[in-house]
Amino acid sequence: MISTALERISVGVVVERRKGRSAWADFLWRPVSVLAGSPSAAPWTPLDRQGEVTLFYAGEAMIELHRTETTNYRDNLASGSPALWVNLRPTGSEPPYELLAVTADPAEGEAFTDAGSNLVEAVPMPAGIAEVVERFVAEHHVERPFIKRQRDR
Repeated sequence: MISTALERISVGVVVERRKGRSAWADFLWRPVSVLAGSPSAAPWTPLDRQGEVTLFYAGEAMIELHRTETTNYRDNLASGSPALWVNLRPTGSEPPYELLAVTADPAEGEAFTDAGSNLVEAVPMPAGIAEVVERFVAEHHVERPFIKRQRDR
């Protein structure tokens, strides 16, 4: 599939593994942050361990920016706490998750939740990435007026 993205931002994803407190799950996993750039660590490298919590570098992803989604990016930036949505799919083996995507588009982030077994989490958007997204919106946003359709009689 050919991407129509006008800009791509390389990011690394950090996930947390926490000891589970139930009989049904040994560990609880969740994305906790996104790093700007491409870290040199191999995917699923442990980064830090404190008690029952371990942080892992899950891998690299590309945030793709499309000019048709600038309204969503602008609304995300204006929210006061801009976020990125991380989508992980369970593998059923080791490593336990596969990194599928990271997006700055809240609508796409919500759509990630349609696959019920995927782990989708919003994490804070780093300032450097917010600057790139803001610059992209300033360059490519076109205000489109809302036109209410009239019913044919």
